[in-house]
Amino acid sequence: MTAILGISAHYHDAAAAILVDGEVVAAAQEERFTRRKHDPRFPLSAIEYCLREADLVPSDVDRVAFYDKPLLKFDRFLETALDQSPFGLRSFVRNVPEWLHERLRVPDAVRQALSGRRVPIVYPEHHESHAASAFFPSPFEEAAILTIDGVGEWATATVGVGRGNRVELREELRFPHSLGLLYSAFTEYCGFRVNSGEYKLMGLAPYGEPRFLEAITSEIVDLRDDGSFRLDPRFLDLATGRRTTSSRFHDLFGGPPRNTESPVTEREADLAASVQRVAEEIVLRMARHAHRVTSLDSLCLAGGVALNAVANGRLVRESPFRHVWIQPAAGDAGGALGAAWFTWHQLLGKPRTAGPGDRQHGSRLGPSFDEDTIRLELERAGLTFRHVADEETLCSEVAAAIDDGAVVGWFQGRMEFGPRALGARSILADPRRAETRTRLNELVKFREDFRPFAPAVLLEHLNEWFETDGFDESPYMLLVARAAKHRRVERPGGRPGLGRRDEPSSTVPAVTHVDGTARLQTVDVERAPRFHRLLRAFEQRTSTPMLVNTSFNLRGEPVVCTPGDAIRCFERTNLDVLVLERFVVERSPDKPTSPRPQELEPTPHPGSSLIRSPAEPSPAFVRTLFLAAAAVSGLVAWRFGVRGWSVTATGFAVVAAASAVAAVAPALAARRLYDRWRLLTAPIARTLSTVLLTATYVFVVVPVAGLLRLLGHDPLRRRFDPSKSSYWTKRTGERTAKDYSRRY
Repeated sequence: MTAILGISAHYHDAAAAILVDGEVVAAAQEERFTRRKHDPRFPLSAIEYCLREADLVPSDVDRVAFYDKPLLKFDRFLETALDQSPFGLRSFVRNVPEWLHERLRVPDAVRQALSGRRVPIVYPEHHESHAASAFFPSPFEEAAILTIDGVGEWATATVGVGRGNRVELREELRFPHSLGLLYSAFTEYCGFRVNSGEYKLMGLAPYGEPRFLEAITSEIVDLRDDGSFRLDPRFLDLATGRRTTSSRFHDLFGGPPRNTESPVTEREADLAASVQRVAEEIVLRMARHAHRVTSLDSLCLAGGVALNAVANGRLVRESPFRHVWIQPAAGDAGGALGAAWFTWHQLLGKPRTAGPGDRQHGSRLGPSFDEDTIRLELERAGLTFRHVADEETLCSEVAAAIDDGAVVGWFQGRMEFGPRALGARSILADPRRAETRTRLNELVKFREDFRPFAPAVLLEHLNEWFETDGFDESPYMLLVARAAKHRRVERPGGRPGLGRRDEPSSTVPAVTHVDGTARLQTVDVERAPRFHRLLRAFEQRTSTPMLVNTSFNLRGEPVVCTPGDAIRCFERTNLDVLVLERFVVERSPDKPTSPRPQELEPTPHPGSSLIRSPAEPSPAFVRTLFLAAAAVSGLVAWRFGVRGWSVTATGFAVVAAASAVAAVAPALAARRLYDRWRLLTAPIARTLSTVLLTATYVFVVVPVAGLLRLLGHDPLRRRFDPSKSSYWTKRTGERTAKDYSRRY
């Protein structure tokens, strides 16, 4: 048996995945356990879950695969600091300690997390992990590969080929020329949070007109026919730690960024429509280029931009590829899975057999909970519940409740891996009711009222309701399609506008957007048998083979993971019914709900003795530290005593005695003393660190940057070159197994 643990961490959406003999057993994002959205920290809880699900202990892990090369990323950070000098001091002072403390100490974190055991670690490049996550679980024997995101080490997009058990990246775009970062810049400018607000920008786009399209393509983006491009650095500030948009950017688009708390206006809608159109055009051109250079009929897609379902829909309809497969966890979380598969197939040379279906198992790779655990949580919460033994009866009752207007929290089986709720951790409602969308946004999800909801539709009825040119299924909610012509509702002409968001665009208005499109999830009996049965029960009752399906969470929180999370979400929202496996909880009419959820601190799930946080030193380490402090302080006290400096010698002697006592104290007492000492010295350490880093920046980075500029050095390769027909950079050189054992 060979067990490979894949890890992604330290930027956003940290995750872990475990392969046993090449088969994925478990994968999950850290945020689901810590309850901190997009948690970037080393995924201790996710690792713990993966080992437990695979029935392994740390000593059973044969290899660890980390999803990128930390030192190569650090090289980009240093080059960027040189390029931004002298305006990058704030970013330099803030980020260097984080790099030195966490991001460059991956081997230490892995060793401590696995109970001190030294395990071989491999480091694929960031976009190799994305490529592997896209190709290896796909149903294709060979395929073109396209990865697009914010940035990895240096690459921001790559084109490659997957054949058999190998992936090969051939071309790349390099930082700071990034479609993901461009989209994020507009996200921030429109008043949404980067790394989570991009979905909002995509949802806002159909309400606007792309009147800023010409300004973007003529002033900011130098786009080529093959999808490669350059971004004008005068408009975007992607590295100094300030806003990502400059004053020149603000002048171009008519004013300062929107304040997060202010109303969304037509300007933001038009900006969203414009940058969305640019993103779609770039993705489509990149796909055509990938087809030209590979001459293959199938395409695999990954990277954060691959979660843009609108662009994916255009790609499927308009690109020359006959088949497209997109990694459901296309962002950084999926890099953990890709790194593990890359290690198994490419580095260990294990064979791969492509099949008619994918190897993602419906992306249901997270934890599940037995009925005894659920019953205990319900009793602990003091809720009145009932157990429905027959599955057919359960689905019929839930379908009837939804038909009567209920909004249902649906918690079934293994949690989804990736950002989409696919029927395991979902909120479900009636798609036929025009008021459903408003009710969900205002009273359940507590989010912006312009955001659309997705339909979960029975696969066998897909073509009766939606135009699906170019694809025959969408199991992972990654494609957008228009409602079928006979299902649309004619709308008056003119600008869509935010004021028309309540006008129905189809006979299922809760799941079609203002432009008549929907982000589809098709449900089949193989991937989700109970969810399929529920949809079938609703279809038999209403002749509508779909439900509104949105993630089971509140705004700003991760999707629920455990029964306890689901119960807390139920109690803090206006959900009518909670279904936990076969347990049904109905909201009591005399129990009022708040119009807004209570602000609660994240409630992390209990840890395990299997693993320990790298930030929490072991008792042995604490005692050794105090013993060393006692020895050093005693030596200094003796030296000062010899010289007759009695006051100083006495002070160090007291420190030595206290440290010696702490070194032999019980583990808990020693740890408490250590924590208090750290609390006392932390402000001093931060001050000294800031002073030292500021001096380093002023007296080292700034002069070196000035010298390099005199020599014509352009570390970020930002210059436009009108004579070039392409900005793609060829990847050269064979990578050996030894290359992947290094962090650079």
